[in-house]
Amino acid sequence: MQELENLMKNDDLGIERLALIGGGKMGRALIDGITSAGVVAESSIVVVEPDSGARQWWTKHHPQCPVVDSIAESIAGAEVVLLAVKPDVVPSAIGQGGDRWPGRLLLSVAAGVTLQQLSSWLCSTRVARVMPNTPCLVGAGATAYCFADGVTAVDRRRTSGLLSAVGIAVEVAEKQMDAVTGLSGSGPAYVCVIIEALADGGVAAGLPRDLAMRLATQTVLGTARMVAETNRHPAELKDAVASPGGTTIAGLRALEQNGLRSALIEAVVAAAQRSRELC
Repeated sequence: MQELENLMKNDDLGIERLALIGGGKMGRALIDGITSAGVVAESSIVVVEPDSGARQWWTKHHPQCPVVDSIAESIAGAEVVLLAVKPDVVPSAIGQGGDRWPGRLLLSVAAGVTLQQLSSWLCSTRVARVMPNTPCLVGAGATAYCFADGVTAVDRRRTSGLLSAVGIAVEVAEKQMDAVTGLSGSGPAYVCVIIEALADGGVAAGLPRDLAMRLATQTVLGTARMVAETNRHPAELKDAVASPGGTTIAGLRALEQNGLRSALIEAVVAAAQRSRELC
């Protein structure tokens, strides 16, 4: 309890050493956000990454982060370990840590790997499952997380603090993680298709490609901000644009006739189901 009270008095999370296992795109995005926010000092982070090209990226962009080969070496003394490897690599990565896992918090971003599996392999229940998304790269991520039974109050605060550095972070029940994967985890791909389609529509209507893409991108960005910042329901904002007999309602009618709403719903459900199948 005293440790938690001490943390609450300070802006930092009291993390003297954080280990990142897997220095790919998601690991990079999370560490970029964490260090930019000043949550953990760059010199306090050690990275395990075997790929030579990826190691060069870390040397260039985070020169104060040591990059090592040994997982066991990286987690020694680390309060928090961020596991950012593909799901099929998780058992091997944990195995390479040997008996050093107890006594530290593990945050796993591997889709479909359950808390029960992680706890069994680790022989520890200080575990969290994390589902970030690619907008973490620009500090605008949507991340969900859930905990195993053995996490402490300090673990919870550290998890929230680390993930909030790259966007919004929300705690959910583990049974909701597949739905999160289908929505916010896969959602950036759906939105990219929407932006591309809007731009294609602009080109079809007579706009130059570069201008159509700029307008489509800004329209999606601005609308998302408007929904987030006004707290008004999207339907209310939609109705405010759609004048009787006007251009917008004609476009909305075309969307309904072509099943956009249904297609997006089915995309989320299909991705969530695939996430369940990965378990």
